[in-house]
Amino acid sequence: MTPTELTISRLPAHLRRYVVSQDYAAYTPRDHAVWRHIMGKLRGHLAERAHPVYLEGLAATGIDAEAIPSLDEMNAQLSRLGWSAVGVRGFIPPAVFTELQSMGVLAIAADIRTHEHIEYTPAPDIVHESAGHAPIIANRRYAEYLKACGMVGFKSIASVEDQAVFEAIRNLSVVKEDPNASADEVAHAEARLDAASASRRYVSESTRAARLYWWTAEYGLVGSLDQPRIYGAGILSSIGEAVHCLTPAVRKLPLTVACADADYDITRMQPQLFVARDFEHLFEVLAEFESTLAWKRGGDFGLEVAREARTVNHLVLADGREVTGRVRESVVAPGPVAPGLTSALVRMEGPIIVSRGGKSDGARPWNGEALVVFGAGSLPERGAFKVSLSSGLELEGFAAGGGEVLALRARLGGKVLQVPAVTKLFLTPHLPSVAGGPADPETWDRWFGELEAFAAGDGEEQARARKSMALHPSLAALYREVRTLRESGKARPERLSQIAAAATDFQDDWLLRTEVDELRAARA
Repeated sequence: MTPTELTISRLPAHLRRYVVSQDYAAYTPRDHAVWRHIMGKLRGHLAERAHPVYLEGLAATGIDAEAIPSLDEMNAQLSRLGWSAVGVRGFIPPAVFTELQSMGVLAIAADIRTHEHIEYTPAPDIVHESAGHAPIIANRRYAEYLKACGMVGFKSIASVEDQAVFEAIRNLSVVKEDPNASADEVAHAEARLDAASASRRYVSESTRAARLYWWTAEYGLVGSLDQPRIYGAGILSSIGEAVHCLTPAVRKLPLTVACADADYDITRMQPQLFVARDFEHLFEVLAEFESTLAWKRGGDFGLEVAREARTVNHLVLADGREVTGRVRESVVAPGPVAPGLTSALVRMEGPIIVSRGGKSDGARPWNGEALVVFGAGSLPERGAFKVSLSSGLELEGFAAGGGEVLALRARLGGKVLQVPAVTKLFLTPHLPSVAGGPADPETWDRWFGELEAFAAGDGEEQARARKSMALHPSLAALYREVRTLRESGKARPERLSQIAAAATDFQDDWLLRTEVDELRAARA
């Protein structure tokens, strides 16, 4: 079993389905030329501008400037740092990306940008994911930050609009990388993203967590405001950004938790960047941000965040049980029920799944409405009951076992409440946490449908096939020969002149001419 296969075998099933094989042989000589060009430019520019661990980290994570890295070679190196890597295609769902990262697994986009997008591409590719993210992992403290930041993103609550925006971003990246896409198709994809973004009712926890990640792990600077160093992967993997980011044209701001409120545009170079004092500073900001989340606050705050999101989330009860479903509404008690909690009960829509420690109990979900009631008191496992809870809520009904209640009636402050006659009932004295997604991620596919709309047929496979066919056979042959000459060290001046003459038939392909010029210079 190869190092990469071993990594994949250790992943839970719901993550494995997003993994693809690298298919190293599918990279063309021009793909390797794109890699060489980018890495040559970046190494030269970043040697004195990136965090000191950058150059050391390239070697420590199995990344060479001459050829696209093999994931097997990267995994052999990353394992020494407590990390690993898997191949994925393009934009993967945020919950998948953040969960992998929290586990110490880099999601490496297996594709590589075209030479037309060599300086910057908004779509994930192997340059960004490997040459950008991997090198700084060689710094142990920063590697710990990436895992912690992944966990915060994974626990954050996303809204239904976040899903629409993700799908629109992914669609736009596919269209822009498709050489056969028409101007109308690009305009339609851009309009779709604009419409999805405009539909957002509010800024969700998940969006704010993504912004924090963007301004640190993706576009972060570290050190002093007047002479910062680069550590963000988006800059480390972009020739254009690497040159632009340290110029006076880009405002440098001290990193604070306020960065989570600063939006960004992935289609253009950033007009401002945030500077961390050092990597310990990242943890300080992350802790401050984390303290604002429903995951940490629970109570009424967590219930309201989940209700507003309209997505599948889970409540963590005082006894450790986790109840997954959609929060519909809360009923407020006459007075405080517990610290941070005034709700007497909350209604949840099914499917309702019960778990503990992130593992479901294996029972079939409850597909009706469920109630979580708050306050001190107890309910029988079976039989008729009539109880009064410390919240002032009075319940009466018949417990059928397993939390199922028949003929339920409820009163609060002398008022009869409208509750389902047959329901699943959970009782807890307080609510420690409300977190994003199902408590057991393995239940996504089986009970809630696919985690995201991530199906074949969204155009990605066709776009990839068109990219591979877009290279003219004669041009491909020239790239192949130049690659062979480079590797053999037997580039004859007369043959290089012939190749240079043949390259004039492809005026738009400047990269081949650059490759030939480099070989000529090496022979001089």
